[in-house]
Amino acid sequence: MTTNLPSAEVAPFIGRAVDLAGLLAKKSYFLFGPRQTGKTTLVRHVLPQARVYDLLDSTVYLALSHRPSRLAEELGPRDKLVVLDEIQRLPALLNEVHRLIEERGIRFLLTGSNARKLRQGGVNLLGGRARTMHLHPLTAKELGDRFNLDRALTRGLLPSIYFSDDPKADLTAYAGTYLQQEIVAEGATRNLPAFSRFLRVAALCNGTIVNFTNIGNDAQVARTTVYEYFEILKDTLLIQELPAWQKSKKRKPLVSSKYYFFDVGVVAALQGREFRRGTPEYGEAVETWLLHELVCYRDYVSGEPLSYWRSTSGFEVDFLLGDHTAIEVKAKENIAPQDLRSLRALAEEKKLKRLVCVGFEPRRRQLDGITVYPVQQFLEALWGGEFK
Repeated sequence: MTTNLPSAEVAPFIGRAVDLAGLLAKKSYFLFGPRQTGKTTLVRHVLPQARVYDLLDSTVYLALSHRPSRLAEELGPRDKLVVLDEIQRLPALLNEVHRLIEERGIRFLLTGSNARKLRQGGVNLLGGRARTMHLHPLTAKELGDRFNLDRALTRGLLPSIYFSDDPKADLTAYAGTYLQQEIVAEGATRNLPAFSRFLRVAALCNGTIVNFTNIGNDAQVARTTVYEYFEILKDTLLIQELPAWQKSKKRKPLVSSKYYFFDVGVVAALQGREFRRGTPEYGEAVETWLLHELVCYRDYVSGEPLSYWRSTSGFEVDFLLGDHTAIEVKAKENIAPQDLRSLRALAEEKKLKRLVCVGFEPRRRQLDGITVYPVQQFLEALWGGEFK
């Protein structure tokens, strides 16, 4: 990992792990991701010949909302690939998209930051004529030599903020403006003060099994409202639900999910903290970041489920990749045998192919049948396809 990157840097285009052009050569796609993950930049760089309709442009939006059939009138024989940016703003346009796919064989890329409106009753989701892909913040693999872990934990990995000359201000603006006002503008909730209180409390519960009653009490909202707000965060792709792995037999597993925010920098902004080495919060931040890498690997490469394991007796392993690899995260330079007790407990089930601990040790080693990886070597093994 590199260090000492300059504090002010023009955001370059970073090639993404998603082969968007290759995917669209075969099928139309929905491409979902939170705002500022780089959907528009990616389209501009890898699909320069595509016809693009930006539905955030009020002129474009008003013309197509008034008469969706105008889309077919504007597209000619040479328009083989069409991008509809922020499709959730105009779900009615999907009927025209459906027809144009069927009658003209046009490929569509339908981008959006909010799947909520597209899941409402009566919306045409194209009946299998378009697949779904998610775009996440940057990964260490995508950044290459530009990746720096402490920078990522401080700023997060949204492209514009990772390269910002004032990341703290930009994160504050993202957390305040987008996560609150934009979600309200989408019609998801009208009670901004209550949602704002909930966001901070939810961020403080990042990476934990959520007690909805306690969050409701702390945020001063009803328990049912907390459920609704968590659904909003899932629909707007701002949190990841990590289900429990329930296949252990010797030790009874918990069944409740854990929730992680999509970007560690956004978590820091919502919590009002900075993640510094040596603090408990730093370890939680490393865990949140590593889940991000695993989620990207799942969505871009493997398609395998992610989960965590916790027994009713208190053993817990951070992540399971499919049913073959258990991963524990320890943000420390010297990993001792007692740090591996949960992995050893899970090993007794004899259901997993490999047990992995990721930490800050300088070299890879074996300890009690568990492979201890330095962070960088773990990333190389993950993206190199070693964990299958």
